[in-house]
Amino acid sequence: MEGRETKPPPPNPAMPYREDCWSEGATAALIEAWGDRYVELNRGNLRQKHWQEVADAVNSRRGAARRPPRTDVQCKNRIDTLKKKYKTEKTKIVDGAVESQWPFYSRLDALIGDSFPTKKPPHPPSPPLALPLTFHRKGSPLPAAAAAAAAAAAAARPLDSKEKRPAATALPVDDAFFRRNYSAAAAAAAERESESSSSRSSVERSRSSRERLSRGWKRRREGYGEGFRQLARAIRRLAEIYEKIEEEKQQQMIDLEKQRMEFAKGLEFQRMQIFVDSQVQLEKIKRSKRVDAESYLS
Repeated sequence: MEGRETKPPPPNPAMPYREDCWSEGATAALIEAWGDRYVELNRGNLRQKHWQEVADAVNSRRGAARRPPRTDVQCKNRIDTLKKKYKTEKTKIVDGAVESQWPFYSRLDALIGDSFPTKKPPHPPSPPLALPLTFHRKGSPLPAAAAAAAAAAAAARPLDSKEKRPAATALPVDDAFFRRNYSAAAAAAAERESESSSSRSSVERSRSSRERLSRGWKRRREGYGEGFRQLARAIRRLAEIYEKIEEEKQQQMIDLEKQRMEFAKGLEFQRMQIFVDSQVQLEKIKRSKRVDAESYLS
């Protein structure tokens, strides 16, 4: 019909077309139209009439006749999408990335840049303080180092033929030092043995717990299998019952249809019988009237 408005086809019917697909020209026109009204409203929210004006401005641009006209809802959704894209691009720039290659970034940054505050990167944690060292007077050798140096000097000194090698008992022996070392070694050995026994016990406990878990999981899996089998049997029985009910329903519908056809047939037969009887009666009445008229005239 001539009064009905027809929707223009897409530019290339052979290619797929989406109504929410925006070209760069349409997006640029949308940003310009929306930005002018956004600034006029002191960066406030646009109302429905403003969005309709934005849609009219987008539809009136050059080359827009080949596309379906944009509605106010589509323009508003497109602006929301552009804001999300701008926020993502600005976050990339703040995080230290290169300058944005998006063609609409500069225009949107001039319009809504103040409404998206930049987040400063967190300061790196301060390095930990160094632990204090024990005080040691300069020039005085350590006790262990002094003892080792004395033993090395005595071993490296050449012996005279008349001089006897000193006995091993010449060096002073600290019994308390050896007792402390022995007790420390014994404590360390006992600790290692306790650790090994505790590790073995922990390994055994973990193994037994894994075995219990595996047995429990096996029992649960068997229980799940039995439950699934029962569920399958119940579903099969329900399907059989449903099939039987459907068959009975269809049989009842067939019987009702037969009864209806028989009733309609009987009703039609009665109607024809009444019609024939009425025609016969009318014909008898007409014949009797003609006979009376002839007898009257004669």
